[in-house]
Amino acid sequence: MRSFQFYNPTRLIFGKGQLQALQTEVPKYGKRILLVYGGGSIKRSGLYDQVISQLNEIGAEVTELAGVEPNPRLSTVHKGVELCRTHNIDLVLAVGGGSVLDCGKAIAVGAKYDGDMWAVVVREATPEGGLPLGTILTMAATGSEMNNGSVITNQDTQEKWAWFSEYSFPAFSILDPEYTYTVPLDQTVYGMVDMMSHVFEHYFHLDTNTPVQLGFCETILRTVIDTAPRLIKDPENYELRETILYCGTMALNDVLNMGLAGDWASHNIEHAVSAVYDIPHGGGLAILFPHWMKHNLDVDVDRFKRMAVNVFDINPIGKSDKQVAEEGIEALRTFWTSIGAPSRLADYDIDDSQIDVMADKAMRFGPFGFFKNLQREDVVQIYQAAL
Repeated sequence: MRSFQFYNPTRLIFGKGQLQALQTEVPKYGKRILLVYGGGSIKRSGLYDQVISQLNEIGAEVTELAGVEPNPRLSTVHKGVELCRTHNIDLVLAVGGGSVLDCGKAIAVGAKYDGDMWAVVVREATPEGGLPLGTILTMAATGSEMNNGSVITNQDTQEKWAWFSEYSFPAFSILDPEYTYTVPLDQTVYGMVDMMSHVFEHYFHLDTNTPVQLGFCETILRTVIDTAPRLIKDPENYELRETILYCGTMALNDVLNMGLAGDWASHNIEHAVSAVYDIPHGGGLAILFPHWMKHNLDVDVDRFKRMAVNVFDINPIGKSDKQVAEEGIEALRTFWTSIGAPSRLADYDIDDSQIDVMADKAMRFGPFGFFKNLQREDVVQIYQAAL
């Protein structure tokens, strides 16, 4: 295990009926609120009215930014930053799924950065502050409610990158499982794929003496595998929604990666695909992650075997370690397909015409991946295998 520091300042407010915490949390930061949300689902579900009612009771002055995209765009971030400056915003309140939260983070930091926020996203500038951010989560997936990561897409350059800052942690996040009831089936599936992928990114590492971290990862993975099929059949089951919502948070709040460096190559590879084709992030991961696994199987066969046995209950008797490992990878692919996730890039009408473009975008900052450092030819091979 490597030396580490752990820091997470987010106040997590979890459970049924927790929206009233807005009346306690918001006044800590001021009355001028920028309310950020997506395509209108929070209005159809009634959550918007509930949020406005809570804010009205404390006399908040609300400015709205609606229409955040599933892959949040830099142009929307720019609109939010301008609103913050024009209205002297005290707190950004993002209500929605991970994309809305990611956009809220970029707006909050961009409002305090004297320049184009894209410079921060592509690591050309370092922010020195940010507005406070509150979040109300409506979809279990990215873990953005309790971390400092954000992913933003630049439509003009067809680039999609993750960025991180100590100023992009939410000050508080409200998670009520009932707000996830109305998430469409496909988005529910993509969310569960996404959170499992976050766990896998931690799981495949080369640091030693990490039995606790590996055990945490395996517990979350087994829990999602057990819960997902039942949730799909019973989408308004509170306990199942509660379990999945908590899994999504724990998958990416930095608890799992204390003392280790996870891989994160698969996310980088997928970001290049969804930057060019604007496909759902979880759908892209479902397609690409098993191919990353097959491509890197020989890096640590024992780790893949452990996944097969401990997560997917593959019987190892009478088989080589590699056979067991391969069965585990196939079990993952089969599971994701069984819950409705895509398995090939062709499922999104993606052919080989843009592979070189996507590979170039993925390689912008050079070779990547901590489990195996991928070169351009590795990325091309993974894309080709996923067609």
